Amino acid sequence: RSECTLTVNGRAASSPSSFTLPKGNTLASSLPTNSYYPDPFVPTAILDESQNTGSDTSSLVQSHTHSLRKREPVDVPYQTGQLHPAIRVADLLQHITQMKCAEGYGFKEEYEINESFFEGQSAPWDSAKKDENRMKNRYGNIIAYDHSRVRLQALEGEQSSDYINANYVDGYHRPNHYIATQGPMQETVIDFWKMVWQENTAAIVMVTNLVEVGRVKCCKYWPDDSEIYRDIKVTLIETELLSEYVIRTFAVEKRGAHEIREIRQFHFTGWPDHGVPYHASGLLGFIRRVKSKTLTNAGPMVVHCSAGAGRTGCFIVIDIMLDMAEREGVVDIYNCVRELRSRRVNMVQTEEQYVFIHDAILEACLCGDTTIPASQLRSVYYDMNRLDPQTNSSPIKEEFRTLNMVTPTLRVEDCSIALLPRNHEKNRCMDVLPPDRCLPFLITIDGESSNYINAALMDSYKQPSAFIVTQHPLPNTVKDFWRLVLDYHCTSIVMLNDVDPAQLCPQYWPENGVHRHGPIQVEFVSADLEEDIISRIFRIYNAARPQDGYRMVQQFQFLGWPMYRDTPMSKRSFLKLIRQVDKWQEEYDGGEGRTVVHCLNGGGRSGTFCAISIVCEMLQHQHSVDVFHAVKTLRNNKPNMVDLLDQYKFCYEVALEYLNSG
Repeated sequence: RSECTLTVNGRAASSPSSFTLPKGNTLASSLPTNSYYPDPFVPTAILDESQNTGSDTSSLVQSHTHSLRKREPVDVPYQTGQLHPAIRVADLLQHITQMKCAEGYGFKEEYEINESFFEGQSAPWDSAKKDENRMKNRYGNIIAYDHSRVRLQALEGEQSSDYINANYVDGYHRPNHYIATQGPMQETVIDFWKMVWQENTAAIVMVTNLVEVGRVKCCKYWPDDSEIYRDIKVTLIETELLSEYVIRTFAVEKRGAHEIREIRQFHFTGWPDHGVPYHASGLLGFIRRVKSKTLTNAGPMVVHCSAGAGRTGCFIVIDIMLDMAEREGVVDIYNCVRELRSRRVNMVQTEEQYVFIHDAILEACLCGDTTIPASQLRSVYYDMNRLDPQTNSSPIKEEFRTLNMVTPTLRVEDCSIALLPRNHEKNRCMDVLPPDRCLPFLITIDGESSNYINAALMDSYKQPSAFIVTQHPLPNTVKDFWRLVLDYHCTSIVMLNDVDPAQLCPQYWPENGVHRHGPIQVEFVSADLEEDIISRIFRIYNAARPQDGYRMVQQFQFLGWPMYRDTPMSKRSFLKLIRQVDKWQEEYDGGEGRTVVHCLNGGGRSGTFCAISIVCEMLQHQHSVDVFHAVKTLRNNKPNMVDLLDQYKFCYEVALEYLNSG
């Protein structure tokens, strides 16, 4: 387990450059008439397939490097250049900090001003420009170079049938380890599966959604059940759905081949429509999972986004550099991008992506691999608590210290809505505020009330925005609390604090009959006490919209966590709470409803519940545990999640209780 002794800074945003045309000219008329410019009659790719125009950019975050398999060394193409030598991992934080000075001028100079990367075509692409192949290209400016293109086995009498918009790219000590390609179109799906079979590919990495901002980015080239693509049959045998990615497993067979191959598609769904991910944690966890489930002796890994350049380049560069960092203790991002661009045009399309790659690699190097196989959890956790008498520290203390170091700090501008004067009275603590980007805006109209509530959307292990973490309602926000429950289709409420009018924590639910909160009516149905858990069921509905029907909501009030304690009194009782909530969610709404989690301020206690819920799901589905990653993912949205070392330890201890209970 790696340790971190470095501090981390967030990074500034960068904006793409723009250009103007001479007055009276059109784009097509301004282009020289040679083959180095895209065909004006074929669509051209927007930068990153989703040009950023001022959206939030990546903050430095963390995930974990992964245990990488040892490979036989061969000549590696990513050689350190004299102008831009490789950077030691130990110096990476200092290097990135310097590059971000003066509003990121160092990165801007390296990526744009010096024109050190080839922009546009740098090698012949005659095959791609042939008339019969033009319609096989999604964008006219992102097409395959001749020297590195994947050549399909040509059909008899159809010479052009060997073309697909795809290029080989070298990995770390592995020639042609990747195939970078565009997202398949309806016209090229057959060729895509032909390439996958021909190249003996075992892993397909997809870094785009099918539709983004109303534009088709990739066609659905896989079946929901079974489909035949000319002479290749593809059958979906398993789907694993997680909050930021999906893993689909296919059985693939070719007519006359007498074998069935297992091919996995790793579909990263967490890339935003604009810019880059706000944090790298999800993508790093995704890369780690791809590595762990891909055979080392398989053919090239097929990687695609929409154009097969921006996000595809980001994935490949990060993957290569993590291998290099582990093997050599250095990274050479600059020369890696140059090499990729010599194999396929415009790999890593924007300065923002270039900075994100640096942040992601730094995050991985700082935090190390914190995944623990379930079978080793007991012994590893025992060792983590061994106290070093000389330093009076332990591995788990150092891990929590690292977590605190790399937790991003929210800036004033991140919480601009919570800080509006009209919303001040809705915040219990002015130092526990939700950032704008994960606010659940209230929808139900209630007189003059605003759409703000002090709450934040959080991912679970499998479902995006499955949790809504909030403070105990104030007397003046009870109405907003029930608006939240109804508007966001919540089926569970988890209460981790006591009713205490002295702390402005009122009882916000009816013990019998109906409470009216503006148009929303909350009707008591039943209550039950079992050990440390009171469960109450309510029927809620909007009286102004009777056609919408009602929703059943169960509140779980946990009594086993007194206000004077940092952690619950019983691991067994807390695990029982987790299981009761999961059972209700599954029975009532098929696991689709959201869970509202609240404590006094929506901080440490709420974070502990969410983290343990994530950890238990991970144990169930992956047979491993990663408490660090679970808490870090929550802290990406709210930095005060699981804010005490004892709460962090408690997450590990409940995971052990989960394993002991079978």
